[in-house]
Amino acid sequence: MAEPLAHSGGHLLTEHLRTVAALAAGFSQDFEHGAQAQRWAYSAGLWHDLGKYRPGFQRYVRLADNTDAHIEGKVGGREKTHSAAGALWAMQQLNQPDRPYGNILAYLIAGHHAGLDDWDGGLKERLHSEDAQLELKEALDARPPANILAHGDLIAQIPGGAPGFALWVRMLFSCLVDADFLDTEAHFDANKPARRDGFPTLAQMRQAFDAHMAGLPAANTSVNTLRADVLRQCRTKAALPAGFFSLTVPTGGGKTLSSLAFALEHAQAHGKRRVIYAIPYTSIIEQTADVFREVFKALGDEVLIEHHSQADAAEKDETARSRLACENWDAPLVVTTNVQLFESLFAAKTSRCRKLHNLVNSVIVLDEAQQLPPAFLQPILDVLNLLVTHYGVTVVLCTATQPALNSTTYFDANKNLRGLENVREIIDHPDALFDALKRVDVTLPPDWTTPTAWEDIAAQLSAEDCVLAIVSTRKAARELQRLMPADTLHLSALMCGAHRKEVIDQIKARLKAKREGCDQRPLRVVSTQLVEAGVDIDFPVVYRALAGLDSIAQAAGRCNREGRLNGKGRVVVFVPPEKPPLGHLRKGADACISTLRGQAHDPLARALFDRYFKEFYHSVDLDAKEVVKKLTINDRRTLSVQFRTAAEAFHLIEDEDAATVVVRYACVADELDMLLATLAVKGPKRWLMRKLQRYTVSIRKRVADKMLEQGDLKISSVPGLYMQIDASGLYDEKLGLYTEGVPFDALGNVF
Repeated sequence: MAEPLAHSGGHLLTEHLRTVAALAAGFSQDFEHGAQAQRWAYSAGLWHDLGKYRPGFQRYVRLADNTDAHIEGKVGGREKTHSAAGALWAMQQLNQPDRPYGNILAYLIAGHHAGLDDWDGGLKERLHSEDAQLELKEALDARPPANILAHGDLIAQIPGGAPGFALWVRMLFSCLVDADFLDTEAHFDANKPARRDGFPTLAQMRQAFDAHMAGLPAANTSVNTLRADVLRQCRTKAALPAGFFSLTVPTGGGKTLSSLAFALEHAQAHGKRRVIYAIPYTSIIEQTADVFREVFKALGDEVLIEHHSQADAAEKDETARSRLACENWDAPLVVTTNVQLFESLFAAKTSRCRKLHNLVNSVIVLDEAQQLPPAFLQPILDVLNLLVTHYGVTVVLCTATQPALNSTTYFDANKNLRGLENVREIIDHPDALFDALKRVDVTLPPDWTTPTAWEDIAAQLSAEDCVLAIVSTRKAARELQRLMPADTLHLSALMCGAHRKEVIDQIKARLKAKREGCDQRPLRVVSTQLVEAGVDIDFPVVYRALAGLDSIAQAAGRCNREGRLNGKGRVVVFVPPEKPPLGHLRKGADACISTLRGQAHDPLARALFDRYFKEFYHSVDLDAKEVVKKLTINDRRTLSVQFRTAAEAFHLIEDEDAATVVVRYACVADELDMLLATLAVKGPKRWLMRKLQRYTVSIRKRVADKMLEQGDLKISSVPGLYMQIDASGLYDEKLGLYTEGVPFDALGNVF
């Protein structure tokens, strides 16, 4: 009798189960209670494909010349499903009246294709169905080896107890899914093993960083002296024990490189495995990644993973090829977005969860920590506490405007915040540092209730020789741009990354030329708030539309950034014709007015931010979608948790999920054509998807679907990834993505 197969092409099932079990166990070894975690992960790996022993699947996989033959949902017919058998076997072998341990493995095994499910209304009903029971019977009738069916003693030592249960399950799920993906990938593409060894080590990166910093020209300015001291303190404090840190440095104080220095030093001192650098906006991730690539260029091209793609396949669209594109963050340095990091931590999908185990024993730098989304702040702080306390993670909150994230008690107990405790500040005297780096004077509106017309704002800006104007929405940016002189530059996230980089490089070059007296032309820029973080530009005058106090402070960081002016830079706050969009932008502006009204002293004084954030957080629901409740065990007899419902609720991008569109940016047409041709032939390889990210724009899915109907877009070979039709005229060389058939508001409010 022929050996049972796991996949087409002769991949033996018993070999696959044992390999996945060993890999999964290895991935879990650094969890708290690692020995027990390894037993759980090993059992999940050993039983995850138990249903593939059934005759219907074996007949199909031997006859099918199809790399998708093993993917449940791609396999037609009730006799070929395979993910329920192992779940039911675990329940039969492990469940006791007061210890429903088999249900833990059932979550993992039953979800290893379709994702983690809710127990009630989902997994419970599925596993009690006749089809699932038949699947197990047929699998056992095929007589799997006894050492596959055997199990050891499993004890549920849950890191963090009951509040940590959901994260622990997702961490174990990550180990199983990544192990399954890797072994399957190695079978189908043996010449390109997924466990790449092309990345440098953290030790090599630390040496390269030190060499880069030592080779920088040491301009003798007061700002550079202060930056050098910030860097020194970061290196010194890196020896402190792992946990929570804050790095409170004014914008322009060199916190990006200094925080990276802390992370590399801390990782070396404490044996951390990788550094995760998370940034709030997709629109600025390219700049930070480019800065880091310049630092490490002596180590080659492949030095980090830059991950912000929103083109993950839906479960129903999953294929063997789409699996190859999903990231597992198997590099020493990952630059990503808050969306990727936190949505993965609350995800149910296999492609999102796959990377979670690689967060264990890492350093996570949250750049611009004040941008943590308020509506999800409580579940985010809860999961950060679990990661630091039980999974060996160090978290650095890096910002010029530290949010009030410590535990807070309000008069309304429902508003109370379970915050972060024992957060250690890296800078010895942050108030003195802020005083020394004060480089601007801020002019506030004389009347917070009276708006200024766009025509008047445009007239004021047009009278300036060198000015940056920052507004809060894409619509406002285009409206103001329309009223400005024709040579005014524009920035928003409706421009692809390559386009934004070209414009930002042009701005930097012209600013330098103007300082040197080589360029007498006026330089005026209208931008959304994407320039407020991660973009190193330095204007003498900045206008900022009314927004949250943190946004105003970030805008001020683009003014006299290097302290080159004889006096101070000038920041003008104005009330725009339209109020900020309803929701957090509106509440942030209201909290700003409340904080600054009647303020006679410096409106950017550091002490004001604690007051601002406490008022702002009190005005919003910090767990608006009740994610914490959904992830709490609601029946200890079954360990019932709503994994899928919580994941569907936890979306940092409001309204609807974003759609990713590959746009036709003329300046890179040849390279883009080459990449798209490669995509058509080779499918969504990870390296290829990373390169394509530079030529994408994120919009709301309902808008992308409307453009699809209009014939402006088409669906690529990657599920969920849209492509601009060449002749659509959809992409403007100054303003970016636009179509007359879609209203401004629908393109997305901010950035």
